[in-house]
Amino acid sequence: MKRLITTRRLSQTFFFLLFIYILWSTTYPLTGILKPDILFKLDPLVMFITSISERLVLPGIIFSFCMIAASVILGRFFCGWACPLGSTIDLVGAVRRKRRELTDNANAVLRKAKFFILGILFIFALFGKQVAWIFDPIVIMGRFVSLNLIPAMTSAINSFFIFLIRYLNLGEPARDIYRLLRPTVLGVKTYYFTHAAAIFLFFLAVCAAALIVSRFWCRALCPLGAVYALSAKISPFRRTVDKCTKCGKCKSRCRMGAIKDDIGYVPGECILCMDCIYDCPANVTSFRFVLPWKVKTKATNKKSGAGPKISRKNFLFLLLGLVPLLGAKSGEKNAGRYVAVVRPPAALEEEDFTNRCIRCGNCMKVCPTNALHPVMFQSGPEGVWTPQLVPEIGYCEYYCTLCGRTCPTGAIPALDEGQKLKVKLGLAEVDRSICLPWAEGKECIVCQEHCPVSEKAIKLDTYSGGPAKPYVDEHLCVGCGICQNKCPVRPLRAIRVSPKNADRTKVR
Repeated sequence: MKRLITTRRLSQTFFFLLFIYILWSTTYPLTGILKPDILFKLDPLVMFITSISERLVLPGIIFSFCMIAASVILGRFFCGWACPLGSTIDLVGAVRRKRRELTDNANAVLRKAKFFILGILFIFALFGKQVAWIFDPIVIMGRFVSLNLIPAMTSAINSFFIFLIRYLNLGEPARDIYRLLRPTVLGVKTYYFTHAAAIFLFFLAVCAAALIVSRFWCRALCPLGAVYALSAKISPFRRTVDKCTKCGKCKSRCRMGAIKDDIGYVPGECILCMDCIYDCPANVTSFRFVLPWKVKTKATNKKSGAGPKISRKNFLFLLLGLVPLLGAKSGEKNAGRYVAVVRPPAALEEEDFTNRCIRCGNCMKVCPTNALHPVMFQSGPEGVWTPQLVPEIGYCEYYCTLCGRTCPTGAIPALDEGQKLKVKLGLAEVDRSICLPWAEGKECIVCQEHCPVSEKAIKLDTYSGGPAKPYVDEHLCVGCGICQNKCPVRPLRAIRVSPKNADRTKVR
């Protein structure tokens, strides 16, 4: 029995399900010990890169240091035993049983790519630009789970119960089970996100690459894997081979291409999958703690290209290639720049917000009214997949503070209830050319009735003759969007929220 492999698969399954559970179980009101932001605070890449780009130490970064310390001791265990994206890639790669074997030179070229990507992310961070969210595996997986998997599953489960009730006449039994699941599995109220297809296609491309080369993403592109590869290089937990028969089976089946032609291996590329132990027909392969400088293996030959080296020529090429894209971080923020989208409550000023937001999807997933959705290019290329309020779909719940409490980087500040009630997201404005009372003389006060502000930010003009006509008191309006959401005028709402007058948090 392959006990180590079975244990590894159980570990992958456990952490994969735990990852989904933490995201799925985070609903309004926020309860429980495990909050979704902990998943990203354990991620050294986004925490370190964001801290560097923002010139501050993010709260919770100590968890990332703990992960680095663990990899220094145990090696690159996270990638093979705990990473949810790595587990998904393994599952996809299992469809193609025969793995494509690459030469040592090809593997060396592939593994260098992720160090180049890590270097690019670091250089961008030095110039104040955080783009780690594009390549970070935890963010990619979290975004897929929150914005694709959970909405699809909840919609499918609801449709299943509708089928049981309508077509199988299982009314009461089905309703009883539904009520039982409603507070837990079906507690999520988000069924749809704009631009979710683009997010899904990106995730699909990452996973599908494993059908060409096993763990292609992890070998070649993952910068978090590069971080762990650097720390794992000095790990004392090592692969050792005694009296090797040179059959080459371990190399041909290594999912990371970490084993070389001379049966030596690259410690930083080994994800401790343990396949080589059971692939070895002579049973001479094992893993044990040993001082790295005492490991007698051809893998330590400096001419083998085992380590993640970047030549001086390549490093200079990397720097020169980035010069046109960077530009120094300006000391004067363009804080007054108008943006075309309504951001979550008290979000940082636009430049800091788009820089610090890691596009994890936490705020969008936990929003109880499904009001937050990913942007594409409405706020420029730097704002892709950041959250915006879409009142036609949902509104900002007046007493809700979930988005700020689940944001792992503070791009959306955590507010208490008293602070939230005073924060302005924008300003609602009545379009009198299509508003029923103003344009057609018909009675309608839907927007005024739904306004949650105690003093009513939407007032009624009863002195101009005809039905009462709504207008907005800009001093009281908080821009929550419920008026726009409930407005009966279609297709364009007669009252709409813009980012005007929004309260944005300053970090400096």
